[in-house]
Amino acid sequence: MTILEEILAHKRKEVAESKELRPIKLLEKSIFFETESVSMSEYLKRPDKVGIIAEIKRASPSKGMIHEYIDVEQLSIGYMQAGASALSVLSDAKYFSGSLKDVEIARKFNYCPILRKDFMVSEYQIIEAKSSGADCILLIAAALDAKTCSDLAKSARGLGLEVLLEVHNKEEIDSHASEYVNVIGVNNRNLHDFTTNIETSMELVEHIPNEFVKISESGISNAKAIKQLQGVGFDGFLIGGYFMEHAHPEDACAQLIKEVLKA
Repeated sequence: MTILEEILAHKRKEVAESKELRPIKLLEKSIFFETESVSMSEYLKRPDKVGIIAEIKRASPSKGMIHEYIDVEQLSIGYMQAGASALSVLSDAKYFSGSLKDVEIARKFNYCPILRKDFMVSEYQIIEAKSSGADCILLIAAALDAKTCSDLAKSARGLGLEVLLEVHNKEEIDSHASEYVNVIGVNNRNLHDFTTNIETSMELVEHIPNEFVKISESGISNAKAIKQLQGVGFDGFLIGGYFMEHAHPEDACAQLIKEVLKA
């Protein structure tokens, strides 16, 4: 069993338990449920921003614990003050030490697009995302068959959420991109063995249709890489591990944005 398969098996059990504890009717009573979403695709295209989606991530399967003690309020505000275009908040508990509470806190203190980053396998999780204040959900092509992916994307759009489709090869773009997707993200990390190579983005960008906003994810840590990726057509850059390895991730974010603007 690969790491991805292990995560998905656990996620299905977790979702089943959550449905029992927090029925959909309860989720729909959230103060966030009727709130209009903030468009991530629009923010990533803003000319006054670099396009960085700054991630709040305590841990990962590949690196273990990265930054255990995070004040989500302080860090989320710090990222936005640094000039980030959007926030990505890990909500997976077992493998990333996150929670939906983190999404709610980020929403409470920021007016910006927020991505709920998790392994989505059920429409229930989309309703959870909306009720927590997220504006966008992540759908991972490697984790879903094409029909399920399209169905989940359609459900998300029906709730006013945007959809980020994560791909790792041309076949996933061809099979999983649909009219319900707003943003396509090339994950430079192979989810089956967790190796990272930024060349993956460089090779795949030409295969992403122009109607989608394009982002590159994972393994990005310097202004040179961002300028290269911008040069071939990427609009945004999801960065988590690099920022979170610093004592003050928001300062690392601010420094990187300054370097990109100077380059």
